[in-house]
Amino acid sequence: MLIFIWLRGLLTRRAGRLAAAAAGIALAVALPAMLGAFLASAKVTMTARSLQRVPVDWQVEQQPGQALSVPMPGTSREVDFARIDGFESRQGGQTLTTGAGQILGLPADYAAAFPGELRMLAGTAKGPLLAQQTAANLHAAPGATVTVRRPGLPDAAVTVTGVVELPAADSLFQRVGAPPGAQPQAPPDNVLLLPAADWHRLSDGIPRDRVRTQFHIRVDRRLPSDPAAAYTAVTGQARNLEERMAGSGLVGDNLGAALDAAREDALYSQVLFLFLGMPAVVLAALLAALVTRAGEPRRAAEQALLRTRGASKGALVRLALIETALVGVAGVLAGLGAAALAGRALFGSANVSWWAAVLGLLVAAATVLPPALRATTVAAARRPVGGPRRSPAWLRYGLDLWLLAGSAVIFWITSRNGYQLVLVPEGLPQLSVDYWAFAGPALLWAGAGLLIWRLARTLPSSFVTWAARPLAGSLAGTVSAMLTRQRAPLARTATLAALAVAFAVSTSVFDTTYLQQAQVDAELTNGADVTVSQTTATQGQLAAVPGVARVEPLQHRFAYVGSDLQDLYGIRPTTTRLHDTYVSGGTAREILDRLARQPDALLVSQETVNDFQLHLGDQVRLRTEDGTTVPFHYAGIVTEFPTAPRDSFLVANASYLARHMPVDTTYLITTDGTPPHRVAADLRGRLGPAAKVTDVETSRQVIGSSLTAVDLSGLTAIELGYALALAGLATGLLLVLGFAERRRTYALARVLGATPRQLGSFVWAEVGLVGLAAAVLGALCGWALSRMLVAVLSGVFDPPPDALAVPWPYLAALAVLGVAALLAAGAATVRAARRPPLTVLRDL
Repeated sequence: MLIFIWLRGLLTRRAGRLAAAAAGIALAVALPAMLGAFLASAKVTMTARSLQRVPVDWQVEQQPGQALSVPMPGTSREVDFARIDGFESRQGGQTLTTGAGQILGLPADYAAAFPGELRMLAGTAKGPLLAQQTAANLHAAPGATVTVRRPGLPDAAVTVTGVVELPAADSLFQRVGAPPGAQPQAPPDNVLLLPAADWHRLSDGIPRDRVRTQFHIRVDRRLPSDPAAAYTAVTGQARNLEERMAGSGLVGDNLGAALDAAREDALYSQVLFLFLGMPAVVLAALLAALVTRAGEPRRAAEQALLRTRGASKGALVRLALIETALVGVAGVLAGLGAAALAGRALFGSANVSWWAAVLGLLVAAATVLPPALRATTVAAARRPVGGPRRSPAWLRYGLDLWLLAGSAVIFWITSRNGYQLVLVPEGLPQLSVDYWAFAGPALLWAGAGLLIWRLARTLPSSFVTWAARPLAGSLAGTVSAMLTRQRAPLARTATLAALAVAFAVSTSVFDTTYLQQAQVDAELTNGADVTVSQTTATQGQLAAVPGVARVEPLQHRFAYVGSDLQDLYGIRPTTTRLHDTYVSGGTAREILDRLARQPDALLVSQETVNDFQLHLGDQVRLRTEDGTTVPFHYAGIVTEFPTAPRDSFLVANASYLARHMPVDTTYLITTDGTPPHRVAADLRGRLGPAAKVTDVETSRQVIGSSLTAVDLSGLTAIELGYALALAGLATGLLLVLGFAERRRTYALARVLGATPRQLGSFVWAEVGLVGLAAAVLGALCGWALSRMLVAVLSGVFDPPPDALAVPWPYLAALAVLGVAALLAAGAATVRAARRPPLTVLRDL
């Protein structure tokens, strides 16, 4: 009976306080549940896009002199390769020739069996097909006759029926069985695809060391949704096939390679979950704890009265457990409901991480239960009045300063050059996360929270008087004395409010920077909004296309540095735009000015500088593929460049390159705001099938990092909305509860003659002080956390940002919400203070 009476009293007299505690539990449950849903959705997306990018899952290459007697799994087709001396074509009265190339023999249904491996640009697929680059080199179109120069055999003529693009040429012409870490083999520029019968007619007499046979396989793609589990399954199947072939064949695992990249990105998504989710869960738990603690004096008095009326200690424990269960279950249900609704709206699924419910119950047990178990006797419920109070031990020994110092040291260690948060051991199937990096932000969170508490707790009374004077006027001294007396609860409220602001600032800045760099990454991969190559169109013709704002020509070819073949780019230094993070040893403008002043200047990658022991001013002699040697002088380091590979490449003056070697020109197009895919479609229609046109929107879906290809708008909406709710509750709710606990004080002041206006001075001074502390200290803490998060999670950003992206509209909304919460809390308290004092005292 006592339990039911107690529950009825809680629900009727303390419903607001219970709802506030349940709201804190709900916040602690909702975010991890929603983040878990996003994480699961992101993994599914990563796996699906990895599968989508791979047209041929496995390439099983038959070893010389061996026969494959093992049946191939899944869908398989035989593909034959032969290396030839070159191609020749007579067009428009001139003879065009190419260097060495390859001819492939394909079955008739190859394109249907492996969609995405070939893309028709012109003509029909029934017959010999020229690769796009080869057709451009020979000026050949469907119906043209091309001569194949066969080694050891007479030349043979074929009539081309179509022109195709090979989107997966890198994997199609890969070196099957290459050891881990081997340099990738560049695909040939000159390729002819033949029906299987035609290939055998042309190639059966070619020396066997120039011929190889592969079986292209598409396996059963019913794989686990987790990229790591899918990678383990696929690589295990590939190794099993190799074992059964007993050396007669090797497997080129294209699907495993794609899933390998995705599993690394999946680990990064888990890291994001921990970095961005855990602080919010801790803050929500602290909010629930402070809400519960705000009613601790009243609860202690009520429990003491129960003891005087004969309630046993065991009965009080049972009452505490019932209250904890009520708050915990209500908070868990509310949090899971909010997570399900958000998941349905943002991810199309109401599935949530149910382990978040366990987390919510643990938070309730840790925050609601301990205060309910305290003060179980009348003596324990007595509160001392006056007398000195000793500062906490952490404050006396400077624990906050030690934590901040430790955070700074760990940040310095983890932000050094070469640091990787996600470790990818070369040649090993396991990935690992360097969880030591979590210590830096964790210590910063803890140290900053304690430092804010120290500052709020030890504010000098003179500062409080000065700050309160605009609101309290002549009562500033009295208000300061009251606030100094209440500095402990005031410090707790100000600390949590400041940490909530810090979470909102750091999360919003990180998310905005992430989205910005995802776009930069796609632009770096594609080169610009739209990139056009293999075309005879001029810069002026491209600039006249609707939607085009700017066209920048970019020259490209290959050159040898020693024995290392690298991409060589020619640019116009005065008009080229680069980010500062793309260069080393100065700003981008300084490096480009250096290139403009010296015609034979050459920018090289850091890897090339290390490999060849280069120093500024050294002469670098580049050798072209036809044997021509061109002298340059090393003038600087470039770390990233549009369309360039990540390891080694060269950048020089376009005018100098054009005078000394033939080059191909690529055009980088910036749109005027028109969606890039629309401009790209218009250009394809105008330039014809021979031109290669790519846009940044498509490139973003196929770039190497599937994590940046995942749509983070839903995650951003969750985190930013959660941050707003947490900031509003931390500022307004805690103030309201604190004021509610001081209703007796305000009522006695009214009895002693204080006017509502004078009581309002006390209220608004406290509101202003909390708001000032939350805004200033929270913004500083949020800025420091943003810098640390971006630095520690450097692997997520490629390239790293020049500067943090600040979401000013969101921060303005945060400020408006915070001010509104403060005003609402102050107005509610002032309105309550106008009630007749005797009525208030009677209710208490």
